[in-house]
Amino acid sequence: MHPAPITEGQRTVTSWEMLAVFVAGISAGTINTIVGSGTLITFPVLLATGLPPVTATVSNALGLIPGSISGAIGYRAELTGQRRRVLRLSVAALIGGLAGAGLLLTLPSTAFETIVPVLVTVALVLVILQPRLARSVQARRARKGTSARPNGGPLLFTGLLLASVYGGYFTAAQGIIYLSLMGMLLDDTLQRLNAVKNILAAVVNTVAALFFLFVAEFDWTAVVLIAVGSAIGGQLGAKAGRKLPPAALRGLVVAVGVVAIVQLLVRRYG
Repeated sequence: MHPAPITEGQRTVTSWEMLAVFVAGISAGTINTIVGSGTLITFPVLLATGLPPVTATVSNALGLIPGSISGAIGYRAELTGQRRRVLRLSVAALIGGLAGAGLLLTLPSTAFETIVPVLVTVALVLVILQPRLARSVQARRARKGTSARPNGGPLLFTGLLLASVYGGYFTAAQGIIYLSLMGMLLDDTLQRLNAVKNILAAVVNTVAALFFLFVAEFDWTAVVLIAVGSAIGGQLGAKAGRKLPPAALRGLVVAVGVVAIVQLLVRRYG
C-alpha cells in the first residue's frame, strides 16, 4: 500500500519524498555543524522531488537557518572570548551573503560551478597543510617579534567576504573554505574556529533567505521539513563534533571535501 500523495500547487509530493527531505535535513544539519557541505545532501534530494534548481536553492537556504543556529548554540562554549572576532567577521558574511543571493537571481546556474571545485580543492590543501603552515608562520613571527592579529586582519575579512558571496549563491562547501581561511590566518584551535564557522554560516543563510523572501518562490513544505530536520541535526552535529580530536576533525573535513568535489564535478560535467 503506497502513502497518499500530497498536492502542493501543481506539484504532487508523496509521503516518501517528504520523509526523504526530512532525513536529508537532519543529515545536512549534522554535517554542516561538524564540517559544512550539508547542501550537497539536501539539494539533490530537493531536485529529485521535482523542484526547479532556483526554488530548491532558496528553499534550502531558508530551511537550513535553524540548523545553523542550532549548531552554533551547541558550540557556544567554544565561542567564549570570541565576541569581537565574530562580530567583525559576521559583517563580511552579511555583505557577501547578500551579494551572493543577488547573483543567484542574475547569473546562469553554471556561473559558479566551474570555479567551485577549484576553490574547494585549494581549501582542502590548506586544511591538510594547516598545522605545518601554522608552525612556519609562528616561527617567522617569533623571529620578527610580531604576533598574530586576533581577527585575521584585512586579508581574512576579504577572503571570508568572497567565500560568503559564494555561500549566498549556493552554500555547498562554504564551511570548508571558511575553516581553511581561518586556520591559516588565526592562531586558535580548530574547534574554536569551527564554532565561528557555524555563526558565519548562519549569517549567510539568514541574510540570503531574507533577500529571497521578497524576490523568489519558495516550496514551504520543503522549507519546514529541512528546518525541523536541520535543527535536530545541528544538535547531533555539535555533540559529535566537539568530541573529535583536531586530527580526526581535519580528516573529516578532507573526506567531506573530496566527496563535495566529486559531486560538484559530476553535477557540472556529468
